Amino acid sequence: MSDAKMWYLAIAGQSQGPLGREDIINRLHNGSANKNTMVYCEGVTENWTPISSVSQFAEELGNSEFLPPVPNRKEAPSNADEVDFCVYGDDLQFVEIELDPGESVVAEAGAMMYMDSAIEMETIFGDGSQKQTGFWGKLAGAGKRLLTGESLFMTVFSHKGQGKAKAAFGGPFPGKVIAIDLREVNGKLICQKDSFLCGAKGVSIGIELQKKIGFGFFGGEGFIMQKLEGDGLVFCHAGGSIYTRELSPGEVIKVDTGCIVAYQSEVQCDIEMVKGIKNAIFGGEGLFLATMRGPGRIWLQSLPFSRLAGRIFAAAPQTGGQRKGEGSVLGGVFDALGGD
Repeated sequence: MSDAKMWYLAIAGQSQGPLGREDIINRLHNGSANKNTMVYCEGVTENWTPISSVSQFAEELGNSEFLPPVPNRKEAPSNADEVDFCVYGDDLQFVEIELDPGESVVAEAGAMMYMDSAIEMETIFGDGSQKQTGFWGKLAGAGKRLLTGESLFMTVFSHKGQGKAKAAFGGPFPGKVIAIDLREVNGKLICQKDSFLCGAKGVSIGIELQKKIGFGFFGGEGFIMQKLEGDGLVFCHAGGSIYTRELSPGEVIKVDTGCIVAYQSEVQCDIEMVKGIKNAIFGGEGLFLATMRGPGRIWLQSLPFSRLAGRIFAAAPQTGGQRKGEGSVLGGVFDALGGD
């Protein structure tokens, strides 16, 4: 095969590419891609195919022979329901999930936008995963959710009819919806406390305690974050635009503490103080930055809700703020009448 062929990778429900053969090999070596990662190349593969099924990359996977194809998602055993989805919108996104008969999706209370008549809604303790069986197991799961500031209850939407049925879920503020297959992140994802929107039933939603004291005190999210575990699809909501980055082993990135949405459990997070008195006092970025060390994948948001809320609060007339950019005559008259 010629190196001129351009490849595409499917990671976290998104296409990455075009990439050359050497780029794919480098990703296999640094761990950002593995034998189960789906690839596509026009004229080489008929459809999206696991890397392990492509003879050109067999040697890089430790076997010079052609590797047998890995079972596709429908054939692989899974504890979570296998759901299809489509994300709609640009800056105000929502996700529509398509369910087969007997399939279910679990969502945060109040996240539902609409659902077909064949879908039945049930409010439950915990998340309904296999880890939370029996009354005490469900009660413990609900208690963990309470520690993250979420409701004790979650809502399960189950397809009880025939054919296909759809349910849609939206976030509580402007932003993007991120689709993440937990199998692509080794079955575990750490995310900020209010980012989980919905997921396939069978995914476990728990808590993750920060081991770094500094990150717990100054990391913006405290000591307790959400932990998503399992082998199904989960959907997170975040503000502004979303940036996904693969960190190679030992690679470090410094991030505003409020911009962290989610990261793989292999990523090491810590906190460091901004250098320089002028930077700390007048820089506007706060006193601390989060440091994230690879290997692993991270998701960042450009507009944390706390930043948006702070700007709205500062501009509200009730708090002493003033409207800006309203240069019309009527704007000035109404300001005068309103006491501004």
